Amino acid sequence: MRRISPRAMRRMMRQMGMNMRPLEGVEEVVLRLPGKRLVIEEPEVIVVELGGQTVYQVVPGRVREELAEEKPAIPEEDVQLVAQQAGVSLEEARAALEKTGGDLAKAILLLMGQEG
Repeated sequence: MRRISPRAMRRMMRQMGMNMRPLEGVEEVVLRLPGKRLVIEEPEVIVVELGGQTVYQVVPGRVREELAEEKPAIPEEDVQLVAQQAGVSLEEARAALEKTGGDLAKAILLLMGQEG
C-alpha cells in the first residue's frame, strides 16, 4: 500500500471540502451517562468540518469515572407552595426541597424550624 504524505493528505482533504483543526485550551471533556460520568482530562480535541457538519474528535489523556449525583427534579409549583407556606424566599424553599429530596412536608417543617 502506497503511503501518502501529510501535505498531499491535507490537499486532498481540502479538495473534498474537509477542514481539520485542533481545538486549543481544552482542559477536560465530560460524558454524562446514566448513573455515571466519564471525565477525560487533558484531551486532544480535533474539530473536523465536512459537508456542513462539525465533528469533534477526542483523543483521551487521563480518564476517570465518577458516579453521577442524581438531583430530584423539583417542580416550580412545589417551590412556590413551600415558600408560601413557610414564609421564605423561593431560593430558600428550593434549597430545602433539594435537601429533603423533594418532600414538601419535610421541607416546610425544616424551614419552620420543626425538623421532622
